[in-house]
Amino acid sequence: MTIATEVMLAIAALSCATMGGIYFAFSAFIMRALADASDAGAVAMRSVNLVILRSAFMPFFFGSTLLAAILVVIGIADFNRASTSDWTMIMAGTVYVLGMFGTTVIGNVPLNDQLANDRRRTTWTDYLERWTPLNHLRTGASFLASVGFLAALLHAHAPTG
Repeated sequence: MTIATEVMLAIAALSCATMGGIYFAFSAFIMRALADASDAGAVAMRSVNLVILRSAFMPFFFGSTLLAAILVVIGIADFNRASTSDWTMIMAGTVYVLGMFGTTVIGNVPLNDQLANDRRRTTWTDYLERWTPLNHLRTGASFLASVGFLAALLHAHAPTG
């Protein structure tokens, strides 16, 4: 494993953990607080969804996904050795790209768009019931990928016997 790959693994582990922390905050208390706020919560969530598009979150969101995908490619390209770190890197990147990015694109973003375009109370209730479990999935995928990238990095430095 090259030093560049090791640096990418360390950055990926940190960025996935950071993304997991952001999603965890929404799962643990932000969505509950917005739900308790009723219609005001829906207005606040619409605002969050607009502001996030113009924030530092977006390059971080896409950058961490790109890095995870690159690490999958590196793991596959190195696969002739079939080392544990290659397997772990491939799995961690796949979990992140599918579990975090895929869930966001296929699940959370369409719900955000629906909420933005419909002001009915039933939409907010439905939104909360559908968006929050998807966010739990993103949280878990982010943390699992972070652990996987860290494990791949540590395994690369483990003594071989």
